[in-house]
Amino acid sequence: MVPNRSSDSSSIVKTLKAMANPKNVEGMVRFGISPNNTLGVSIPVLRKIAKEFGKNHQLAQELWDSEIHEARILAGLIADPKLLTEKQMDLWVKDFDSWDVCDQVCMNLFDKTEFAYRKAVEWTVSEEEFVRRAGFALMAVLAVHDKKIPDSKLEACYPLIEKYAYDDRNFVRKAVNWALRQIGKRNKNLNRSAIQVAEKILKQDSKSAKWIANDALRELKSEAVQKRLNKN
Repeated sequence: MVPNRSSDSSSIVKTLKAMANPKNVEGMVRFGISPNNTLGVSIPVLRKIAKEFGKNHQLAQELWDSEIHEARILAGLIADPKLLTEKQMDLWVKDFDSWDVCDQVCMNLFDKTEFAYRKAVEWTVSEEEFVRRAGFALMAVLAVHDKKIPDSKLEACYPLIEKYAYDDRNFVRKAVNWALRQIGKRNKNLNRSAIQVAEKILKQDSKSAKWIANDALRELKSEAVQKRLNKN
């Protein structure tokens, strides 16, 4: 059930609520996703709805204001990155209350803006859990999606990765780890430097830092990653 293309936000929300799946919500909770305002509508379904609408920035803001989990993921899919302002990004990032909304909006919208790198660096220094996660998540997706970003800008993220490796909040440490791994898988040069950073982090007196470093080193040094990088 996909809403008519002329639908307003209220009818889209009504449609999403009609698709609610409590069993899916139970499964999401097991993966650390808050059940508050969560309907259990799958990402493929949301992508299908987004495809029907294309980019519609005003509609995206209205969906975001609904505070419904899936509506906010949908908002990230249909918002126009060319119309997104830094102020709007700062307002949305403060609304993040789950890792999946954070990651989906970062990879579907925020990373396509001209402010992406600057906001990634800025947000990592925030003490708010999901704002800091957004900073590191944005670093990770930029390393994958932005084919033009120079190695030097990604290497400039290393001091922040090292600095906040101590943060033992689960959603932060996983994002720090994600950023380090994605930067280190981009090319051979960054792989070497990321491994060096991971080895430095391993020496920190922190359980979180040791987990981040060991997990990153396992992947960055893996045969699969090294084989792929050697082909490039």
